[in-house]
Amino acid sequence: MKMLRSSHVTVLVFVLLLALAPLVLRPYYITMLNSIGLSALVVLGLVLLTGVAGLTSFGQAAFVGLGAYISAALTTNVIDLPVALSWLHSPWAALLVALICTALLALLLGALTLKLSGHYLPLGTIAWGISLFYLFGTLQSMGGQTGMSGIPPITLFGLALISDRMIYGLIWLAVIAAAFGLMNLLDSREGRAIRALKGGIVMAEAMGIDTARSRIVIFILAALLASLSGWLYVHMQRFVNPSPFGLQIGIDYLFMAVLGGASHVWGALLGAGVITLLREWLQGILPALLGRSGNFESIVFGLLMVVMLQRSRDGIWPFVAGLWARLIPQSAVLARQPLAAALPLPRRAMPNPDEVVLDVRDVTRRFGGLVANNQMNLKVFAGEVLALIGPNGAGKSTLFNQISGVDTPTSGTVLFRGYQVTGKGSRHIAGLGMSRSFQHVRLLPRMTVLENVAIGAHMRGKRGVLSSILRLDRAEEARLLAEAARQIERVGLKEQMYEQAGSLSLGQQRILEIARALASDPCLLLLDEPAAGLRLGEKQALGDLLRKLRAEGMAVLLVEHDMDFVMELVDRIVVMDFGQKIAEGLPAEIQNNPAVLEAYLGVVDAQ
Repeated sequence: MKMLRSSHVTVLVFVLLLALAPLVLRPYYITMLNSIGLSALVVLGLVLLTGVAGLTSFGQAAFVGLGAYISAALTTNVIDLPVALSWLHSPWAALLVALICTALLALLLGALTLKLSGHYLPLGTIAWGISLFYLFGTLQSMGGQTGMSGIPPITLFGLALISDRMIYGLIWLAVIAAAFGLMNLLDSREGRAIRALKGGIVMAEAMGIDTARSRIVIFILAALLASLSGWLYVHMQRFVNPSPFGLQIGIDYLFMAVLGGASHVWGALLGAGVITLLREWLQGILPALLGRSGNFESIVFGLLMVVMLQRSRDGIWPFVAGLWARLIPQSAVLARQPLAAALPLPRRAMPNPDEVVLDVRDVTRRFGGLVANNQMNLKVFAGEVLALIGPNGAGKSTLFNQISGVDTPTSGTVLFRGYQVTGKGSRHIAGLGMSRSFQHVRLLPRMTVLENVAIGAHMRGKRGVLSSILRLDRAEEARLLAEAARQIERVGLKEQMYEQAGSLSLGQQRILEIARALASDPCLLLLDEPAAGLRLGEKQALGDLLRKLRAEGMAVLLVEHDMDFVMELVDRIVVMDFGQKIAEGLPAEIQNNPAVLEAYLGVVDAQ
């Protein structure tokens, strides 16, 4: 991954300025920095949830309130505890309880909410966000809408953090730790799985990623960061009421993420700073200009949001980072791990020669009155390249989906290496050794070629989220990246390894998908129109690669419309028309089959 020294300098300068701030700034500015830090913690969670994974949430302010109210209830003895549990009245013990309760509630809400898609997901987050907000206001034991005071300060090494200046360091230590933790997470196997969510559930599941788990994990992480912010807030203010935890504040947090750069970790800090300072400035200047009081800053923020969405959807962080990089001499240092030195990953045992790897028996798929596949039968043997051809709309891609677990047949059976996999789901089938490419390329365009291919090796790693955050996964990560690099070199994309996938030509992107599929160490490869968009030389290289895989014992099932490519490469051909098989045989037999000539090849010749 390409890293510039200017980025290291930026972080060092930023941390140095934060350390010097309490020594030189007046109390007012320290209070402002504390507010920015508390907001940044929440927005960091939204970067992970919304910017990286594409899941929009308006309810993060409610999780802030949850952390604040739980800690307030424990530390002020609102909750009467037995003597044996009196230690829970400490702010630090209350933090632990708040985080546990937040995680459990986030697990419940995520299990319900994350099943929604489209605009229903943000509406769902609004619903539970409002519910929690009104719950806080009805807790009469905690002051209701009036709120409660007398909350004790946090004590650190025997020192009570009773002022904004004293708690400042703890707030910003939490922010910096959270930012680096998220950066570590995103630069890992688990992080690639999270980023793969934007590429679509079908692609991610086909690579063996448990997308439901990944969505829940980031939902909980975002909630925990919000709860931590609430804990710091309540012990800084030493007072709590429901007003800072409403829907409007949740919208403000989301706006901070969008303005700063929703997919950039450091953009969270920038967005929180800009909005907090801008709000303070506008609240002072607008009433003076207009001659009346009111929340006029909300109008400005709304207009600013419209402008940002039109002009710079990536936020202002990329612009600031680029400007800073130009100001500081850039010795472009490639922080590339010594991939060649990493231990190779264990390999799957390949099938025995002539073993039936795939057996499709009487598969039928109906969509209402439409029969997309009708009593389809085919077998693929180890060390064989089988082509599935037919006119557009013949049902080839639908059959691919039945085989790979993306869809479930209405009737019939799919056996993979003797295992019944009908309706098992693509992630389960991928774990058995089947991998695929897609008719329409499904890549992460802003990730490098290396990172995209490493997604394919996801199932070959075991390290989890906590190991990634604490950077304890480096040995495994090096092995996964080394495997990805090997597959990239194998398909001829070595020179493009560190380029963004979106910068490649369509033909190169198709080759990249094959490399990603190979990284999972499959014994059956499903390729959906792999030669589409490839130049002559690229087709020849693809043909050579598939012949090499065949010689290694791998089975290949491909859908392709380039008949010259098919006839020169494959061992056998199955022909489909109107959802059913009309011919099967050797390439020479298919070329002379009257039914095939009428349904497919004859049409091509006529064109």
